[in-house]
Amino acid sequence: MIEGLYETHIQVSNLENAVQFYTKILGLEFAHYDETRPIAFLWIGENKKAMLGLWEQQGNLQTRHFAFSCSKDFILKDANTFLDKNGLKAYNFLKNGSNEPMVFAWMPALALYFDDPDGNQLEFIHILNGKSQPELGVISYEEWQKINSLH
Repeated sequence: MIEGLYETHIQVSNLENAVQFYTKILGLEFAHYDETRPIAFLWIGENKKAMLGLWEQQGNLQTRHFAFSCSKDFILKDANTFLDKNGLKAYNFLKNGSNEPMVFAWMPALALYFDDPDGNQLEFIHILNGKSQPELGVISYEEWQKINSLH
């Protein structure tokens, strides 16, 4: 019945600035602007398989979290440089001052976080090969590799 998540919506303080951030920095494709609400729709990825709605809200923004699927190589090799170059601060799930990606062993997935200009928590994520190991919790990618090389 359900095949996936098609769209999600977030609140932003300035619609034009948010559209610029998501299209110029993150590379999403502009789809539609509805002046009557005000809301902008952006395509995520190829073939119009997913959409992000940006709702302009004055005051009392309710920030949200969502994740973008990315390649493992991008997250491990390029994400921090990409974020730094665009004035964004990467952080890990533990928010312990490190900008190194971490593995959610229960999935397993590699993840790195950053915030948009309105404080919405965004994530780059890649589902890893291997079996779920929830007992490991959230660990570094290096720990994940060591543990999985033993299996």
